[in-house]
Amino acid sequence: MWGLFAILGLYIGANIYIALRLWQMAAMQPLWLRIALVSLLVIVASALFISFTLRDTSTLSVISGWLFNIGSIWLVFVLYMTLALIVADIAKLLIPQLHNGTLYALIGVTLLLIYGNINYRHPRIEHISIETDKLLYEHSYRMAVVSDIHLGYGTNRERLSRYVDIINRQQPDVVVIVGDLIDNSILPVTQEDMCREFEHVTARDGIYMVAGNHEYISDIEACDRYLQNTPVRLVRDSVVRLSSGIQLLCRDDRSNRQRATIEELLQQSNSDYPTVVLDHQPYDIATSDRCGVDIHLSGHTHRGQVWPLSWMVDAMYDQSYGYRKWEQCHTIVSSGLSLWGPPFRIGTQSELWVIDIQASGKSEECRTQFLA
Repeated sequence: MWGLFAILGLYIGANIYIALRLWQMAAMQPLWLRIALVSLLVIVASALFISFTLRDTSTLSVISGWLFNIGSIWLVFVLYMTLALIVADIAKLLIPQLHNGTLYALIGVTLLLIYGNINYRHPRIEHISIETDKLLYEHSYRMAVVSDIHLGYGTNRERLSRYVDIINRQQPDVVVIVGDLIDNSILPVTQEDMCREFEHVTARDGIYMVAGNHEYISDIEACDRYLQNTPVRLVRDSVVRLSSGIQLLCRDDRSNRQRATIEELLQQSNSDYPTVVLDHQPYDIATSDRCGVDIHLSGHTHRGQVWPLSWMVDAMYDQSYGYRKWEQCHTIVSSGLSLWGPPFRIGTQSELWVIDIQASGKSEECRTQFLA
């Protein structure tokens, strides 16, 4: 709780700092214009908080959507504008002849945000092959790994349609969604019936999903009811065996304090076949490795989404992003196909992971004996 108050205090202080600098920059303008400028800043700075109070109000959903987008953009603007103004102030102390520091900071931050938005709109495809000695019914099996789409006021149905096209171009055998498909409210998702876009996914084994913390924020039971009428199968604390023999150990999000442990899910599986843990938040990777899980997939971190938050996130987790081979377990923590809130990727990348799980020579021998 104290951490939340500290963040809120920093946010308020940064907004006051920016307001003072803008007031100074507009010193030659009429007083009414300067007051209007600061008043607009106050409204924009409050927009995200107002949107949270209106998020489940259907009659105000359009207003809530606009406020959410404006407020989330402002979050990142405040971060970089504060840093830019600090640099401008230091430069002014060192070189008193420098002028118009606030204007240059404003131009620089605007250009940076334009770059960040363009970068966000072009997800990267990360491709990896993982060999297994365990029994696999086919020589190679392709899995598309999606996380953190955050459908809602930020990521709409049109953008989801583009993501579906990207997924289909990879020709996956199965699509797995590692949590946070829904953002802060189920309301805009149901209003547009966004998940109908998944009907166009061509993966032969379909789409399986585990819950993330945002499904709980959005009301997990409401999300479950909605997804039952879509091609997305939400699996909570159960094991799914795919046509290839691969087993998906679908773990509920840690928002559920009574969720199954990895050990309990392994008891529902067969150790002769490959195991893939789907667990939204990457806190129990070491447990997966210790228990002999073959592949562990997580998301959640966004890798901070923008620098320098990426440094903070890297310090919070044993593995905050990317691929790593532990002692036994191949682990991928995705930064997310989309993102939460601010539509920017600065120092990080939106991404789709494609995994080719391939049978080793030993696995081929086991398959031949099985088929015989």
